[in-house]
Amino acid sequence: MNHFDLTSDGWLPLRRRDDGALLEVGIERALTEANSFTELVVELATQVPALLRQVLLPIVADAVGLPADRAEWLKRFEAGAFNETELNQIQKYLAEHGPRFHAFGDTPFAQAGELEAVSGETKGAGLLVATEFTGNNVPLFGSRTEAEPPALTAAEAMRWLVHAHCWDTAAIKTGAKGDGKVKAGKTTGNPTGPLGQLGVLIPTGRTLYETLLLNLPIGPRGALGTPQWRRPPAGPGWDADGYPDGFLGLWTWQSRRIRLIPEQTAQGVRVRRVIVAAGDRMRELPEWEPHTAWKYDKPVGKSKAADRKPRRHVPGKAIWRGLEALLAVHQSDLETGSVETSSLLRQAADLRSDGTLPEDYPLRVEAFGITYGNKSAAIDDIYHDLIPLPVNALQADAEVYGALVEMTSQAEQLSRAINHLSADLRRAAGLDPIPWDKGQRPGEQLLHLLDPVVRRVLGHASGLDDERLSAVLLAWEQVAYRITREVADTVFAAVPESVFAGRRAGGEAESGSPPGLGDAERRLRRNLSTILQRAAAQWRAA
Repeated sequence: MNHFDLTSDGWLPLRRRDDGALLEVGIERALTEANSFTELVVELATQVPALLRQVLLPIVADAVGLPADRAEWLKRFEAGAFNETELNQIQKYLAEHGPRFHAFGDTPFAQAGELEAVSGETKGAGLLVATEFTGNNVPLFGSRTEAEPPALTAAEAMRWLVHAHCWDTAAIKTGAKGDGKVKAGKTTGNPTGPLGQLGVLIPTGRTLYETLLLNLPIGPRGALGTPQWRRPPAGPGWDADGYPDGFLGLWTWQSRRIRLIPEQTAQGVRVRRVIVAAGDRMRELPEWEPHTAWKYDKPVGKSKAADRKPRRHVPGKAIWRGLEALLAVHQSDLETGSVETSSLLRQAADLRSDGTLPEDYPLRVEAFGITYGNKSAAIDDIYHDLIPLPVNALQADAEVYGALVEMTSQAEQLSRAINHLSADLRRAAGLDPIPWDKGQRPGEQLLHLLDPVVRRVLGHASGLDDERLSAVLLAWEQVAYRITREVADTVFAAVPESVFAGRRAGGEAESGSPPGLGDAERRLRRNLSTILQRAAAQWRAA
């Protein structure tokens, strides 16, 4: 049966830069032509960081090395592609480790080739696919049952394999023969994959080459460690108290023991059955994890040390709504405690501060996350967002930084103003305000309508002088005012005109009752004038 060579057979779905065509290519072509591709185009967004961390980044770092300093980073950046020496290093590296980059065979990539379940059974391949229902999560009237697992191509199976190492659900896993920690045919207490505990942030460039460079930490080669394919092939045993020896050990962490079981069909090799067992557990997340922002919870009791944890993304909340935390190159205080952005965004800030990265460079930040359900045994929600991030905004003393933080703060304040309006009008009608955790409050609708406006500003703020930046912010406030008034009008329209004066719940209007329609309108106008001061000043001048 074909081993399916990951270095040459097509399995990495990439968009070509010149014509936008989608191609599935092997590792070697993806890297040697990295400047001709723009992005990975995958089944599920969370496959992107999995493919970068489990495959592409560690190969580049191990074969070519990390940039030793900013000067070397700049040299690589200005080249725009791997030079002849680097290409030879990559090709030689892939040839040297070729047998470890086969999907099937004696030492299959990221798998335990001889893995067997204690029960002797295998599971449907849907166990790897994050969007498939399995176990107790199969809907009663679902279109496919576990008895009809998906037939994955070799390319699909490999993408979901690396995804499982990064994002797999927690709880019970199949017990493997030869695993001394198996009890009653299973293992318990398994954590989620390492990325499942993070709010992942990926700096993104114009090409795959630039994205790879933006995600390589500057530093000595000694910080690299060892990728999984330069270690002995995995068996059924696993480390219950492991710790990565460097970036390569972290990026290629084997959080599961997995075996793909291929079969030959009329359509070619397909994977319908798999084994997924317990894998290595990390005793703690390294403080040098480069792909997440951090929060510092306030010390509890007599403790003097703040608890440093990864900052998770909030489902349904656009990443720009946490822009101040995203731009916190140095630890900064928010109402919820101190925050700090990822080390790779701090690195981009340093590269901008000394002129290495041009001020008009179109940096983007892509955010990924997974929200798990009860006991983290099922996936509840997938988070993915992408915003342009002006590199000047990564400097707290820059005008762009202050302007963008102010803009996103204004959006949040406008949302609260609309929610206050809704609460006032509901009280005037004798109703209770909409609870913050139930239903959809009109402030969320406003933020949804403001979202494309904010993204447009973020995409055009790079390289603006102070005068043009002020003009952009004035235009933002004018548009924000118009949209806020439109949402406010829909809130007013939902209230009967008979309650111009406020009334108590179940009673007539009387002294001391909640504000009526007129009072609510005046309060809204006052809030808008306070929040949107540039636009308000222009109105007064007119």
